[in-house]
Amino acid sequence: MPAITSYITSALLLAAQSLAAPNPAPAYNIASLEGSVQASVQDVATVGYATLGAGTKGGKGGTTVTVSTLSALSAACLDDEPKIIMVTGTISGAGKTRCGSNKSIIGKSSAAHLSGNGLFIRNAKNIIIRNLKISKVKAGDGDAIGIQSSTNIWIDHVDVSSDRNSGKDFYDGLLDLSHATDFVTISNSHIHDHYKASLVGHSDKNEAEDTGKLHVTYVNNYWVNVNSRAPSLRFGTGHIFDSLFVNVNDGINVRRGAQVLVQDNVFENGTQPLYTVDATGGAVEKGNDFGNPKMAVKMQTVGKLTGVPYKFETAGLESVKGRLPKVAGNTLSF
Repeated sequence: MPAITSYITSALLLAAQSLAAPNPAPAYNIASLEGSVQASVQDVATVGYATLGAGTKGGKGGTTVTVSTLSALSAACLDDEPKIIMVTGTISGAGKTRCGSNKSIIGKSSAAHLSGNGLFIRNAKNIIIRNLKISKVKAGDGDAIGIQSSTNIWIDHVDVSSDRNSGKDFYDGLLDLSHATDFVTISNSHIHDHYKASLVGHSDKNEAEDTGKLHVTYVNNYWVNVNSRAPSLRFGTGHIFDSLFVNVNDGINVRRGAQVLVQDNVFENGTQPLYTVDATGGAVEKGNDFGNPKMAVKMQTVGKLTGVPYKFETAGLESVKGRLPKVAGNTLSF
């Protein structure tokens, strides 16, 4: 494996952001999140912003239930009691399942699939979503995974998609965060075949609510055949690293006061990998591969976010290119 570089923020940055976790999670370890290892339903978030605040443990220690229908999934998710919900097979149907706090919603195998219906998290906290495929949720039924006014969410090893044949507004987002949602990590996921993939901050007019919130980490993700919002960020603070972007037209879009650190990612066969569009949103880029020939990076404003308040490691660009197509998505075994 290429040499691993560790990045740790200064004490000044930690104090300024006031985000220290009461019990710091161990440093992110690449092997611990790859699909080649056996996962546990008791796993907790160990990387990114989801480790801060109260941390993200999901339903650890709670009861375990297995569901195979939309009605059973909805009933299991609704309350706030700690619970591990194992999804089996394909669950078809329109709509969205409302998720209460303290849940781990996990695909029991790679066959676990929500078809035409997604997950909606609002006014909740401490939720883990892992090893699920979610596809073709129509715009009228919301996002594949939509999160509003919620904290401490870990989305890991999911496969989210629609198609590029039905028009840009036929589906909504795949992974959308809004209304002051905070402390989110999206990791090891396959995000593909979609027009507008992932939105952080839903409106230019929501500055008062969103400022100081919307902290999100994207790590080890495989973005393929996406038109835009890969991701798009307003007002929030983002860290995007160790990810592979292939055939992404309009990539990382930073605006309206957002600050983003973009590092050690690989971009192939795209159009516009990274750009800022106004004087208030800025990005810092480190060690990225923008393709050969190099794609244009349009930085109207250079950002201020040079570090983050948690420990992590990077794998190196060659590892990113070779590893993610094999392990990203719903590839875990339990």
